[in-house]
Amino acid sequence: MTLLHPGDSFPALPLTQAGGQTLTVPDALADNFGVVLFYRGSWCPYCTGQLRAFQRVGERLAETGIKVVALSVDDETTTAEMIKKLGLTFPVGHTADADAISAATGAFVNPEPVYLQSTGFLLDPSGKVVVSVYSSGAIGRLVPDDVIGLVRNLRERAK
Repeated sequence: MTLLHPGDSFPALPLTQAGGQTLTVPDALADNFGVVLFYRGSWCPYCTGQLRAFQRVGERLAETGIKVVALSVDDETTTAEMIKKLGLTFPVGHTADADAISAATGAFVNPEPVYLQSTGFLLDPSGKVVVSVYSSGAIGRLVPDDVIGLVRNLRERAK
């Protein structure tokens, strides 16, 4: 398993959304900072809390030039229900192949039942990793205020 470190290019990963539309990360985030969230599943209160937190600050993220995508092993129906319940407006993928995602990104996989542990990446506008946050369990994840603050700091230093 290879972990992604700052400066590494994020691998091309398909993200199939409820309704069938597919996009590829990091291409779907091009020219923006991007947050990629792997969440354990809609059953996980820490994960839904994180997704809600990113949704709540959606306007601030957009103003800062940050796009968000999320992905789990949940099936399409479960994902669609969660999107509706939480009012999510950013792309959320379903039916992820946990082993393939782990091989490409280093995300930890729970063996039984199989799901991705919480993993988060902040990508720069070229698709390179700025920060990677790997969790081996329920807690330990990116939070939106930290992401916004870091991107603002990076933009200010680049001037």
